[in-house]
Amino acid sequence: MAAKEPEIIRDKDQMRNWSRAMRSQGKTIGLVPTMGYLHDGHLSLIREAHDHSDVIVVSIYVNPGQFSPTEDLSTYPSDFHGDIQKLKAVPGGVDVVFNPHNLYDYGTNRRSSVSNGEAGKSVSCVEEKGLGHETWVRVETLENGMCGKSRPVFFRGVATVVTKLFNIVDPDVALFGKKDYQQWRIIQRLVRDLDFSIRVIGSEVVRENDGLAMSSRNVRLSPEEREKGPTLLSNFDYEILHVFETVITK
Repeated sequence: MAAKEPEIIRDKDQMRNWSRAMRSQGKTIGLVPTMGYLHDGHLSLIREAHDHSDVIVVSIYVNPGQFSPTEDLSTYPSDFHGDIQKLKAVPGGVDVVFNPHNLYDYGTNRRSSVSNGEAGKSVSCVEEKGLGHETWVRVETLENGMCGKSRPVFFRGVATVVTKLFNIVDPDVALFGKKDYQQWRIIQRLVRDLDFSIRVIGSEVVRENDGLAMSSRNVRLSPEEREKGPTLLSNFDYEILHVFETVITK
């Protein structure tokens, strides 16, 4: 059987129109949000999405809203062509790759460019003269502590871009990996509090042979960091996770 060639959509209105067309045919839509540089963890989400939806959209978008000025937005790993080949190799494939140019560009920002047939890196979300993006979604209690303690803008950016993707793609089901456990719980609360009619599914962590959780950023680890990575798993304080679960169930 020939590999399924996904349709690549970069325009928000075109993406909305595609989703509306699928709904008019009675099809359910699954969304797997990613920032690209796909690995087996991402592909496991797609395989699971086949069990819950008729058609599948994978978003590939490096979200500038979740990076602070000192973080690695400009150097985040990217291989769009490689990602497409990996998606084609998944049994059943995917129907659409949503690869927007810049979800925070409202016609006032022309500094980014599209090249090599793929969306370019996004620039800062906020324009100096107040013409850019200034509306944010926050899940105020759950974004505190754990990862939010060291990355104060991260979950604000995640919640905002996921809300954007939900509004544009309008999925019935969205799949997230539990590797980013706090993020998954925040998205669940966001969907509940904002009355999205979307089922959020958390998929179990996919690990390397030595136990390190698969991540797009693993490619940037030094040999020393790569060797130490798996030991962090055994040193993880599960009491913290228990406390976090206690907070979110209140």
